[in-house]
Amino acid sequence: MSAATEANVTATVVRLKLSLLRNGLRQSGGRKAAYVASVVVTLLFAVLQVLGLVLLRGTAHADSLVVLLVAVLGLGWAVMPLFFPGGDETLDPTRLVMLPLRPRPLVRALLAASLVGMGPLFTVCLFAGSVITVARGAAAYVVGIVAVALALLVCVALARAVAAANIRLLTSRRGRDLAVLSGLVVAVGAQVVNFGAQRLGSAGLGQLDPVADVLRWVPPASALGAVHSVSEGAYGTAAGQLALSGLALAALIAVWARHLTRLMTSPDGSTLHGAETAGRERPSTRLGRLLPGGRTGTVMERTLRYVWRDPKTKAAWVTSLAIGLIVPVFNALQGTGSVYFACFAAGMLGIQMYNQFGQDTSAFWMVAMTISSTRDAYVELRARALALLVITLPYATLVTVLTTALLGDWARLPETLGLSFALLGAMLATGAWTSARFPYSIPQEGYKNVAPGQVGLAWISIFGGMVAGAVLCAPVIVATIWFRTGTDAAEWGRLLLPAGTVYGAAIAYAGLRLAAPRTAARLPEILTAVSKA
Repeated sequence: MSAATEANVTATVVRLKLSLLRNGLRQSGGRKAAYVASVVVTLLFAVLQVLGLVLLRGTAHADSLVVLLVAVLGLGWAVMPLFFPGGDETLDPTRLVMLPLRPRPLVRALLAASLVGMGPLFTVCLFAGSVITVARGAAAYVVGIVAVALALLVCVALARAVAAANIRLLTSRRGRDLAVLSGLVVAVGAQVVNFGAQRLGSAGLGQLDPVADVLRWVPPASALGAVHSVSEGAYGTAAGQLALSGLALAALIAVWARHLTRLMTSPDGSTLHGAETAGRERPSTRLGRLLPGGRTGTVMERTLRYVWRDPKTKAAWVTSLAIGLIVPVFNALQGTGSVYFACFAAGMLGIQMYNQFGQDTSAFWMVAMTISSTRDAYVELRARALALLVITLPYATLVTVLTTALLGDWARLPETLGLSFALLGAMLATGAWTSARFPYSIPQEGYKNVAPGQVGLAWISIFGGMVAGAVLCAPVIVATIWFRTGTDAAEWGRLLLPAGTVYGAAIAYAGLRLAAPRTAARLPEILTAVSKA
């Protein structure tokens, strides 16, 4: 293939990227407005970041902060294809397998197309601000121009190599479930950033020096590290750091090209696996043998399978599990937490009882066909609550014990467990009632968790139910405060564990009993509400 032909391929792929973007905006005015708003917000945030970096110029240890920032940005480019495989249509090279294209010109074309978009522009802004922060002298600025281009290409090539290596997985149904981990990453990342910011605020930027000394030799941060080395007169060190980034770029492109070749010349492995295993008898599930018999076990197994297989349900559970652990543990690690923060885990997991029928969507009609009496409705709700307890009870206990161990406040462990169990019972009770009274549909496609026109129902169901749960849990809260102010707080506190457990079980039982007749009476309304997506 001649150089002119390769240039034509590159230009065509870039135009294709622009056409995809333009045609996507033409679909609706709302989508265009959302895109324009996101562009404005991204550019504004980028400008603020550049201003912040410029203001750090001349500050001690600013170079360490810049190196760490570039390393984190490179990590973001690496994981982006795993969490958002549908964010860029050109990330999927399997759409081009029928075209007569060689891997090398295709790599160049896709690399050029990858530089079109808000992500590369935002990255360039941060890299440019980083250069301004650390550069001293004309030579440093000249090296900075090369470093920005090299670091950007490393980030883009890294994202493309990761996408090409995992594209078969990412485009499959099970592979798309990886996107649910984005909620976990955001939750963990936010707490890590908060924890790190507090440490830096108290100890200063000097805390970053040991980590930065290592990252200066890790691409793409090594490219920006070369700018600081030139500013310090260490030209040999700068040459080595730029060479490392160049070698990393060459290696990533080679890996990317190899995976492209394999994708465009090899059959789909998942299809072959499916053909090989076709006709085999599936073994009976172990989960069903561990659960009770009858309708209770069947409903519990169905609910637990939703948690594992349904992307929206899995995303909600992953987020709740992560935040329920992060909030008490990170506060305990910072020395500002309380053992009662462990109740946050029970509260977050108790929310999963809300809108139980919405997760069934239009398939709820099959459940509705089996409910002909209040007794059937009660067994259905009880089984769903028991399925949640299989996860929530041990998890809430684990978080409470871990938080107590980190704080060393073992005397308050019994009362904290009792309070957590009481809160969990109250959440199950209100969740069962609101599921019958305020059901709403959960769209299966996209990132929306509420169907249009039902946002008000969702707010009433979740936040109204949470307030009601807190009110129902008030007797245990008051008893905890009362016993804490007494002279024999430790002895009375031990009684709160059995008392809170019994109270939580009783209030959950009462809530299920009250919700059962309403569920049986409102089956047509519930079916209509959850099928609106």
